[in-house]
Amino acid sequence: MSLQLPAPRLVLASSSASRQALLKAAGLSFVAIAPQVDEEAVKRQARTQGLPPAEAALLLAQAKASAVATRERDALVVGCDQLLVCGGEWYDKPAGLEQARVQLRALRGRSHTLVTAVACCRADQRLWQAVASPMLTMRRFSDAFLEEYLRQEKLHVTASVGAYRLEGPGVHLFAAVEGEHAAILGLPLLALLDFLRRYGLLLD
Repeated sequence: MSLQLPAPRLVLASSSASRQALLKAAGLSFVAIAPQVDEEAVKRQARTQGLPPAEAALLLAQAKASAVATRERDALVVGCDQLLVCGGEWYDKPAGLEQARVQLRALRGRSHTLVTAVACCRADQRLWQAVASPMLTMRRFSDAFLEEYLRQEKLHVTASVGAYRLEGPGVHLFAAVEGEHAAILGLPLLALLDFLRRYGLLLD
């Protein structure tokens, strides 16, 4: 017997390996489709409108879910997005190793928040959304550690807004972590599972 009912189909509007791994580990059956969304344009719009980070992340998550749901009209589509906020500044995924180096130096010894949004759509309907905001504190690591970390991780640092994989060597960067582990990896999983149960896709 499966915990998941056969209909509707579940689609993850993301190419993120971390998010896919979280859903697979939870035993969910789904397909992943990369959304065609100009994320930078959406972020510029959010900044122009003066939106707080949580609303900006929700705007992006909704845009991704909607972009796929309008094509996969029989499916329940999950969209996600994550912003890193430290001292009022938003950080994006670093473009390369040098930008990752600068970013990690800026975050060193400080606390930051990973504003992580999830939204669900079906066809033209926006059904549900949620935001989690785990807080992480980086330790005061040495420059020597930073260089060795970057040597080992290479371009993995460009795959996340924090320039780290908490599920990998990036855990060595931290002194303290507060919040749901799945949300740190990019998906507020407990809130999503609760919605899927209430929606009738999962057994309650």
